[in-house]
Amino acid sequence: MKIPFLNSVIAWSLKKRKHQIDFFIKYPIEVQQEVLENLIKQAKNTEIGKRYNFNQIKTYSDFIENVPIRKYESIEHEIDQARKGTPNIFWHSKIKWFAKSSGTTNAKSKFIPVSKVALEDCHYKAVKDMLSIYACNNQHTKMFGGKNLRLGGSSEMYEKNGTIYGDLSAIIIQNLPLWADFSSAPSQKVALLSDWEIKMDKIIDETINEDITSLAGVPSWMLVLLNKVLERTGKNNILEVWPNLEVYFHGGVNFNAYRKQYEKIIPKKNFQYYEIYNASEGFFAIQDQNNSQELLLMLDYGIFYEFISMDTFDDENSVAIPLEKVQLETNYALVITTNAGLWRYLIGDTIKFTSLKPYRIKISGRTKHFINAFGEELIIENAEKALEIACKKTNTSIKEYSVAPVFMKDGKKGKHQWLIEFIQKPKNTDFFMEVLDTALKNINSDYEAKRYLNITLEKPILNIAKPNLFYNWLKNKRKLGGQHKVPRLSNDRKFIEELLQLNNISL
Repeated sequence: MKIPFLNSVIAWSLKKRKHQIDFFIKYPIEVQQEVLENLIKQAKNTEIGKRYNFNQIKTYSDFIENVPIRKYESIEHEIDQARKGTPNIFWHSKIKWFAKSSGTTNAKSKFIPVSKVALEDCHYKAVKDMLSIYACNNQHTKMFGGKNLRLGGSSEMYEKNGTIYGDLSAIIIQNLPLWADFSSAPSQKVALLSDWEIKMDKIIDETINEDITSLAGVPSWMLVLLNKVLERTGKNNILEVWPNLEVYFHGGVNFNAYRKQYEKIIPKKNFQYYEIYNASEGFFAIQDQNNSQELLLMLDYGIFYEFISMDTFDDENSVAIPLEKVQLETNYALVITTNAGLWRYLIGDTIKFTSLKPYRIKISGRTKHFINAFGEELIIENAEKALEIACKKTNTSIKEYSVAPVFMKDGKKGKHQWLIEFIQKPKNTDFFMEVLDTALKNINSDYEAKRYLNITLEKPILNIAKPNLFYNWLKNKRKLGGQHKVPRLSNDRKFIEELLQLNNISL
């Protein structure tokens, strides 16, 4: 355990950063404008900078007039060139690292550039901010007296033409500053093991006798690990293993679906859950208040933000707006320009602003992860809220789920098919689906209109998944651990058919 004096020094240095955070909270538009100006200045002599006349861009209006919105497929050829070692394409310094990212809607991998400055001024800065914010909100924290249990992805790294690609968490862990590596567990060697199931056993070996005071990782995978810790130790809850555990930093999936399970195995009334919003493309937001579900948009990480209202979303042809024009509770697609060379990049996430002073957000879903097969415009936020209502009313708990449309055929109307893996099953599945359907109608007027008198949509159907169905599905795809996620909502039946086949269910 680190000595108290060192703990005090760490806490003091982290709290100093809070003053800079307060500055961008007070002057958000000015800070964002300065970020944009610096990015353009640094990249004006790159191929992208010359192509889009960066040397002539003086204002935001100039920027949007010259630089088009792009998604990954439109810049893939340039990223391929950079991965082959060609410098100065979209950033002024050579990009050595590329984060391999494969979303649930596309089996094809993406390779997201990660510059040295992005590692330092975005990802590592965000980790310090996460700790700083928590320390400021919890003055009597003893977190720095123990270690953080980190749960990252695979260490499989591939080098070619002087560039390296792999899981973002592996890139981050391999380049961690000494202070961060020193205060983390397990060891770097174990943290980066490729085989997920072997890695979990090794993590338990290295951590059950450590003083773990905080956790960090994706909720679905962290829950698997914690349950294995209980199996190994025979303890009733995690606090019997790590009595000084006080906070869990989580992100990657909606936490509401897992909250009850965590509260059961970590039965501590004042235990803190802190959400973060990070991705291969950057680190965007951090929960800045205790017991909140809002995230503070971090404005000085070398990322310039724009937003597209989903009401008018038209892919790369969309019209984006800057931060000062956003409105509360509007569903926006996120567009980013970054210090790793992504220019007006359509990341695929959607967010809503819950506050404008300061700018706080909540993640609402993905531009591709929704169901609009019949004009119902069902997004993940709707599904998660309706499930929360249904579970509460039926005393039910859910582990994983996926939803897909059943298309109109042979004169039959369309409907939604829910595949749910329950922890605690409802006593009456028909009533559960009735509550879920009613909640969706109350939440989403488009869904309600399509369900009216079953004119377009019939009532949804439910298939119950076998235990560990989704885990085994991911395992078969070699996607255990890390940032890999179950596809929640799909506009087609590709994923659900695979899951149903594994579950031995036919429609």
